[in-house]
Amino acid sequence: MGFAAGGVSEAKKSYARVAADDERATSPGDALRELFNTYGPCLVLIDEWVAYAQQLHDTPDLPGGTFDTQFTFAQALTESARAVKNCLVAVSLPASDTLPSPHATAEDIEVGGVRGREALDRLRNVIGRIESPWRPASADESFEIVRRRLFQPMTDPEQFKARDVTARAFADLYRTQKGEFPAECAEGEYERRLKGAYPIHPEVFARLYEDWSTLAKFQRTRGVLRLMAAVIHTLWERGDRNPLILPCTIPMDDHRVQFELTRYLSENWVPVIEKDVDGPNSLPVRLDSEVPNLGKYHACRRVARTIYLGSAPTQRAAHQGVEDRRIRLGCVMPGEAPAVFGDALRRLAGEATYLYQDGTRYWYSTQPTVTKIAEDRAARLAREPEKVAREIERRVREDVRRRCGEFCRVHDFPRTSQDVPDDFDARLVILTIDHPHTKGQESPALVFAKEILERRGHSPRHYRNTLVFLAADQARLQDLEEATRRYLAWESILQDKEDLDLSPHQVRQAESQKAAADATVAARLPETFQWLLVPVQTDPQTEVTWQEIRLQGNEGLAVRASTRLVREELLLTRLAGTRLRMELDKIPLWRGDHVSIRQLIEDFAHYIYLPRLRSPAVLAEAVRDGMGLLTWERESFAYADSFDETGGRYRGLRAGGHISLPDTDPPGLLVKPEVARRQLDTEQRPAGQVPEGVSGAAGGEPGGTAGGGATATSVPARPRRFHGSVSLDPLRAGADAGKIAQEVISHLAGLPGAQVRVTLEIEATVPGGVPDPVVRTVTENSRTLKFTSQGFEEE
Repeated sequence: MGFAAGGVSEAKKSYARVAADDERATSPGDALRELFNTYGPCLVLIDEWVAYAQQLHDTPDLPGGTFDTQFTFAQALTESARAVKNCLVAVSLPASDTLPSPHATAEDIEVGGVRGREALDRLRNVIGRIESPWRPASADESFEIVRRRLFQPMTDPEQFKARDVTARAFADLYRTQKGEFPAECAEGEYERRLKGAYPIHPEVFARLYEDWSTLAKFQRTRGVLRLMAAVIHTLWERGDRNPLILPCTIPMDDHRVQFELTRYLSENWVPVIEKDVDGPNSLPVRLDSEVPNLGKYHACRRVARTIYLGSAPTQRAAHQGVEDRRIRLGCVMPGEAPAVFGDALRRLAGEATYLYQDGTRYWYSTQPTVTKIAEDRAARLAREPEKVAREIERRVREDVRRRCGEFCRVHDFPRTSQDVPDDFDARLVILTIDHPHTKGQESPALVFAKEILERRGHSPRHYRNTLVFLAADQARLQDLEEATRRYLAWESILQDKEDLDLSPHQVRQAESQKAAADATVAARLPETFQWLLVPVQTDPQTEVTWQEIRLQGNEGLAVRASTRLVREELLLTRLAGTRLRMELDKIPLWRGDHVSIRQLIEDFAHYIYLPRLRSPAVLAEAVRDGMGLLTWERESFAYADSFDETGGRYRGLRAGGHISLPDTDPPGLLVKPEVARRQLDTEQRPAGQVPEGVSGAAGGEPGGTAGGGATATSVPARPRRFHGSVSLDPLRAGADAGKIAQEVISHLAGLPGAQVRVTLEIEATVPGGVPDPVVRTVTENSRTLKFTSQGFEEE
């Protein structure tokens, strides 16, 4: 004070007033008041007073005086300052845990142990009697302090316009997708905060002032300035073009920024950052490079940075971690989909070594999670492929056991061709993962499928047209095996949870990860078993070729395969009688004038150039359908129980009517229609014919004799004509006409030589008259349907 008033000489005079007290290490008392009056106005700034006082002890020979002397001096100083007009004393004290502020926790590491806490209490007691406490800067004020210290003030109107446009874009994002972000972001006040903190996002300040300021060594203003100065300098060097500085844009891979983010933490966080947060060899960078949709936005890296900034300083907090909504707040920019960052978060949670999850909260820790144990166990399973194969086969068996589609049976994972029976019905053969397939190549799957198709064990396979094959894709198989290993690893961790002494949180994490891994395996299973290998042959003279069909969809494996085969008519679940007649004539399949149904069953099961039938029941139904046709002579066939080779005739020959035929092992013969017609015409006896040598009775009563000769018996004549009429309900005319055709007309039309004529008469009386639109419609439809006569009358 003296030097400011008169230079060195005046400084010596002022010091002389307190020199004796300084030499004796005692309080100057009233001399301070005199100095303040003489050299005022004056400002006295004292910082780190507690740190200085806690070093003193009760030994009286110290230059700075005793511990008690400090507080005597504090009382004299404050009383003197209050007694004069132009003097102000400003003292900084560590935050006290007696204050209501959430940041006021006087930890021993800051105060200085027991001696420091005692010094703090005594100084506060002395100063508190006359103090006028200053409240620390609010969050909004801190925004402005940091912004003014680190950025030049905005003066250009274009700069204000850019700020407003940016703030509005972020505010619109938060309002239009309220469910993805914290509720307060949708309010108008948050847009004002965006403008006030520009070009730094308010979430950065929120995390620094609410979370990092709870650390004992982190100073609210100085610490924020040091960190943000390093961040801004690095972003400026890298030419960052993002609209705001968000938690996700803090370059934690830079050593200067990394130092500021770890120097205040008690444990070694550098390995955590380098492995799971940011850096050229970190997990987020690897995931972004592997998944293009994530790499486009560097989504995993941005999510990891946001989680670290919000969770690293809260390791001992009651509610640890950052909520998923706040993570998206620190990551998503206008024009980006929040779902992309949700996917990145799920991938990180599933693979990171130091990232913990509890419900919707995520945090990093320096202690490895059970994820590390799962990674180690999954790596060991890579050396035990048989366990992985067994799990995949178990899942496939469960899938086809629940749903086998249109296949009668499914043969899963045969080891040899002997394991696939030689039967009549259509079956799906699922090949083992040791026989994967690659399109356009002679793959292991194709080689094994050909072996099964040609032979059963050491014998030739007879029924070859009953098998199709499902194989795994060579490229997708690796992903399925990796997902299966991860699932088995999590499953084993839960089985060993007592031996591993897992905490309840770790158990919940393992259960969550197991469920996620299980869903991944279930999704990759149909993606892997996607190749349907189908043997095809166009005609008996061509070679058998293989059709490679890529299956898509999430249905069951067998359901998906059979649906595709049925759609492309590579598997028939129904065969019309007319189609059966076409196949009989095309090859031909007739054995002379007829063929047995059992022989046809064998033919369809054996020859690959014939349609592939689901089972013999399909053929039996085709026979029944063909027999019910009234046009059997042109479009289907006749049926006989057997053929009498001695008599050269068919027993039980019939056609054009319904027959009863079992689905399994149906008996009987199919007869060519022209052959059947000849036999039916030959065996048809003219009605009323009387055998030779027999005459009718002449005169007399029936049964009487004439001239004592033998009694003649006349043969009753068969009816040759039928007529009938019936009234139909106009509302059910179609159904009734169909029933009449089936129950009456079909029996008459099926008789040899029958000529059946069916006419339909319609008579309608409308008391109120028929409207013109109805007249036009009925007249036009009648002409189209070729009515022989039709018309409307007035009476």
